[in-house]
Amino acid sequence: MADPRRKGNRRPAPQAGGRPPKPRPAADPTRRAAYDVMTAVRVDGAYTNLLLPQVLRKYDLEGRDAAFTTELVSGTIRRQGTYDVIIGACADRPLARIEAKVLDALRLGTHQLLSMRVPAHAAISTTVDLVRSTVGQGPAGFSNAVLRRVGEKPLEEWVRLLAPTKVHEFAAFAHSHPLWVVDALAEALAAEKPADVRSELDALLAADNAAPRVMLVARPGLATLDELVLAGGEPTGRSPYAVELGGGDPSVIPAVAEGRAGVQDEGSQRVALALAAAPLEGRDERWLDLCSGPGGKTALLAAVAAQRGALVVANERQHHRARLVAQGVRAAGAGMAGVITGDGTQPAWASAAFDRVLVDAPCSGLGALRRRPEARWRKTPAEVEELVPLQTALLDTAVDAVRAGGVVVYATCSPVLAETRGVVDAVARTRTDVTVERTEQLWPHRDGCDAMYLAVLRRG
Repeated sequence: MADPRRKGNRRPAPQAGGRPPKPRPAADPTRRAAYDVMTAVRVDGAYTNLLLPQVLRKYDLEGRDAAFTTELVSGTIRRQGTYDVIIGACADRPLARIEAKVLDALRLGTHQLLSMRVPAHAAISTTVDLVRSTVGQGPAGFSNAVLRRVGEKPLEEWVRLLAPTKVHEFAAFAHSHPLWVVDALAEALAAEKPADVRSELDALLAADNAAPRVMLVARPGLATLDELVLAGGEPTGRSPYAVELGGGDPSVIPAVAEGRAGVQDEGSQRVALALAAAPLEGRDERWLDLCSGPGGKTALLAAVAAQRGALVVANERQHHRARLVAQGVRAAGAGMAGVITGDGTQPAWASAAFDRVLVDAPCSGLGALRRRPEARWRKTPAEVEELVPLQTALLDTAVDAVRAGGVVVYATCSPVLAETRGVVDAVARTRTDVTVERTEQLWPHRDGCDAMYLAVLRRG
């Protein structure tokens, strides 16, 4: 018999505990995909709506699985402010001492427990598996304990238990918005003098947390509503070219794939159409989209312009966004005069060169929080203050660019008064050749679209 002590016949020494470590279990792909997006948003500053399609393809998620992951990650990020307070109340340590990777998973688990139709045992076990597979066994046990406490109460009860009593502070916690954003939105609503600002504010904040439906635009002369209806859409009746898509991937619809239709929020459609619909006497041949990237409004304007024998010049400061505009308007080439890359405050065209000008100004984007879930946590009041001088300069440039009797539409995807009425009033006060003909503020809770603001100005 061979001597077991001889080299080559030695048995491997047992590891601590007497057994080799078990391999970490693989996490459910829908949760792992959501977790990857959460990590990229936190670490790399990624944008959820841009990254999600790539991650869904990576994990080969389609149909209901893709919809589940989309709601899981987007809803979690929207409600993060509320969930963090709840998690902090259920943990045995301050939130700042919870590892960021673990906190991301806890947020995902909390959303499933409190805001999705996921059974408690499934929400907890899949989150614990996710933590175990990505961080380790110790944090998995901690996560299990926290989520079991989270699941002891429904969301409404947690809100009643933990929310502050002051009106705006309560709304900020209950609807998961930064307090300064709540204050700014409340101010914008109050300026319209509604009967009940508080109920309007609650409705608006709730709408910000609702997943938006996919809206398509049938670019006139290129696609029809009937074509998009056959692809599964439903006309909204609010924009003559808008169709709400019930589900599925819009990029596989032939009209969208070919650029004859596009994905575009109804508020954006209504801004472009406000410029096209404004009455005009005399020449109506040259239109300008001053801040055109990424090109959705430009494409709609070009389609309308082509039917009238007019041409659109698109200007965009950033090269990569100018390329997006050029790609997006290829199907509407008959209505395009070209795409310019340049600073809109230092125009490359002569004064009074255009008949219609659109200024879709860079803004805080607080009117599109439902589509950009991470935006509410990244924006600051200082950014709004920094944008106002640029917005004012762009509107002033637009008025210079339009001929006497011509029309300018100023628009922002923000209802914040400093970015809307404040800018328009400032330009109107300093110029004797400008008349403000009308203004309109759209709201997600009233109009089913992003909170777009528009003002129609005419140069005398």
